[in-house]
Amino acid sequence: MMFLLWLATAEAAWSQMPVKVQTPTNTKARNLLEKAQQQTKERDFIKAIETLNQLNQKFPSFGEPYLLKGSLLKAIGDNRGALAAYRDGLSKVPTDAVHASEYQMLGDLALSYGEYQTAMDAYKQLLKVAPKTQRNLAKSQRQLLTCEFALEAMKHPVGEAPVPLPAPMNSFKFQYFPALTADNRFLLFTGRPAASSGEDLFVSRQNKDGSFGAPVSISPAINTSYNEGAGSISGDGKTLVFASCDRPKAIGNCDLYISRRTGNNWSKPVNLGTNVNSTEWDSQPTLSADGRTLYFTSTRRGGQGQEDIYVTTLQPDGTWSAAQNLGTPVNTPGKDMAPFIHASGTTLYYVTDGLVGMGGLDVFRCEKTAAGKWSEPRNLGYPLNTFENEASLFITSDNQKGFCSRSRVSDEPLNGARMTRERPVELFSFSVPAPVKARETSTYTQGRVFDAITKKPLKAEVKLYDVETDELTQFVTSDPEYGDYTVVLNEGHHYAMYAAADKYLLKSLSFDYTDQHTFDPLTLDIYLEPVRSGRSVVLNNLFFDTNKYDLKPQSRTELNRLIEFLRQYRDVQIEVSGYTDNVGTPEANLQLSERRAQSVVAYLSSHGISPNRLRSKGYGEGHALAANDTEGHRQLNRRIELHIL
Repeated sequence: MMFLLWLATAEAAWSQMPVKVQTPTNTKARNLLEKAQQQTKERDFIKAIETLNQLNQKFPSFGEPYLLKGSLLKAIGDNRGALAAYRDGLSKVPTDAVHASEYQMLGDLALSYGEYQTAMDAYKQLLKVAPKTQRNLAKSQRQLLTCEFALEAMKHPVGEAPVPLPAPMNSFKFQYFPALTADNRFLLFTGRPAASSGEDLFVSRQNKDGSFGAPVSISPAINTSYNEGAGSISGDGKTLVFASCDRPKAIGNCDLYISRRTGNNWSKPVNLGTNVNSTEWDSQPTLSADGRTLYFTSTRRGGQGQEDIYVTTLQPDGTWSAAQNLGTPVNTPGKDMAPFIHASGTTLYYVTDGLVGMGGLDVFRCEKTAAGKWSEPRNLGYPLNTFENEASLFITSDNQKGFCSRSRVSDEPLNGARMTRERPVELFSFSVPAPVKARETSTYTQGRVFDAITKKPLKAEVKLYDVETDELTQFVTSDPEYGDYTVVLNEGHHYAMYAAADKYLLKSLSFDYTDQHTFDPLTLDIYLEPVRSGRSVVLNNLFFDTNKYDLKPQSRTELNRLIEFLRQYRDVQIEVSGYTDNVGTPEANLQLSERRAQSVVAYLSSHGISPNRLRSKGYGEGHALAANDTEGHRQLNRRIELHIL
């Protein structure tokens, strides 16, 4: 059945071939040509090609039979053979408008195999002779730009070529769409063990030596008899979004679904609904590090091209906002697909054929501006981009290692012809060169949240703010069973982090990476004090100049969080307590600590907190937390605390 379908397709393609063959004057040549034409009419394409080969051997200067053979080879799927035939034939015939279609075909075939010089020469000849009414002339002009770009890019490689991941990875027929957690411990990907298999999601754990363990199914709650693929996982590994097609009660033919992990168990996937999914194809998701912003690919109406990239965000009420088209300059009239948002949240990678590149789908990179717009996309260059369609890309939070999936084409004989087929799709890795890295490098802090009294794990909200802008940059929830959390931080920023749970004091932490020589992951367990008389907490994000008591602007993040806490617990009364180190006289230190505590109380009362609930007191250099023998210890002693009265 497949062979008959192949013959029918070949005949249909042959009948549309625009080859115009000049009748040869030599009798033997004319007889061979007529024989080949008759064999073609009789659907014996292989015999026709054999006859044309004889004609080529006996009359090598006669160019038209090469072109005729090229059209037949192209019709039956032997693109390599067709490329050679068109190249040979066009070198033997006059440059003329009658051969415009053959020049276009030669250019397209050569480009599909990365033979850029041959393609460029063909397109240039085409543009010389083609009438203005020639089909796809604008496309050929664009392909010429592709050839010029590619030849120049290959002279200036950007980094090293990706290499396949070693065993036990790449053990399936197809594996693609790699994605890692922020700590790089788990690699998620879509796999198809055999060509006839459906898509499922698999996870491999990275060992200490950087190798990956044998992949396993992510969960029976996720993988079903339906296709589950193109997954994305949040930085903490607790939120999963994936695409699945033709499920019951689906909105479109492929929809996006979400699942959340508690302990070691994934929840039953839930369709993301009509705010996100359309009646068309929605797939290829990528989640921000905190799992609250989602980019994806869609073919829905109203876009700028065939496929466009959209974005949606998780709202305070737990719903997702209506998906918005990213617009220009990201989306183009072509295919814009497979977005990947770096853990930093400021660099987006995606593949497109709507911009000049190496041919097919290339990976581009753009950055989010201060105004929240996206910069002009930039091609990642060779060898990350090649003449083939690039599929997807992932770069680790620390900007050190990249992952991608690639397929190669091979020409395999079938029934005497050479048919182009896909080889297995494999996962690759590469060291990330500087021009490819995300604008900001990220690291992470992770640990567990506990009740300070019972030492039991707690489910808590963990929020990260940029103290320069008071912007919420991360919002995750610690696991209710284990208490674990992961938060991503970007180099060059000063962060305030808060852990909060119902009926517990707000825990304040500070991470200053504005001028750090080291930018390494941190493990930090957090113990939350219950909201109870006598309990206290250090406010780590209040800032004063040396020997001054005026609050610096960067303190507003802490002060605003403190106001939120006091509005939540309206019966709570507090004392704001000031402490200093032992530098200076005890009298001066006592006065400084009192005035700093008073500054905090004044801010709170000026923002609606009743003065009756507030008290300030300075303790000077008393109640030191550490010996005043080093600057680090003195910094611990210079502090503001909140005490529950």
